[in-house]
Amino acid sequence: MIRTATADDVPAIAAMIRELAEYEKAGHEVEATEEHLHRALFGDNPAVFAHMAETDGVVEGFALWFLNFSTWQGVHGIYLEDLYVRPGARGRGHGRALLAELARICDERGYGRLDWSVLDWNAPSIAFYRALGAVPMDEWTGFRLTGEPLRQLGGSATGTAGSAAGDLAYGRRA
Repeated sequence: MIRTATADDVPAIAAMIRELAEYEKAGHEVEATEEHLHRALFGDNPAVFAHMAETDGVVEGFALWFLNFSTWQGVHGIYLEDLYVRPGARGRGHGRALLAELARICDERGYGRLDWSVLDWNAPSIAFYRALGAVPMDEWTGFRLTGEPLRQLGGSATGTAGSAAGDLAYGRRA
């Protein structure tokens, strides 16, 4: 069964985020607490959403997502941040059912696409996604700013004009 997450699911979501991070060999990188998740999912202005996969009342997986926007399509889409099914529950259709629910939401709301990333070494997941008809975005390279580089760049935004090279990189001319 797939259902929308409730506040009571936050401990299970937090635990599965840690399990997923361990699977991805990055457990030491998890900083999110139950409080962070509760605020993001159920605070005054939630911008993150989750669905749960369960069997007989036992949570066996989750999907955590948020809206993105395609300027080319002119409509929102869903970005799937995490899809995780606990090892003992794999092969029972939970992953497919979670993705099907997100696809249903996209269709119902007129969203143009469902996007996500997968580690290039995760062959079982890649095969699963391809079997569903998903295609890799080989021509795109993901980038991320975090930590000190993020703070430094953010601090440089106050009271400074962009360089001509920086403006050109963003499609603007100085």
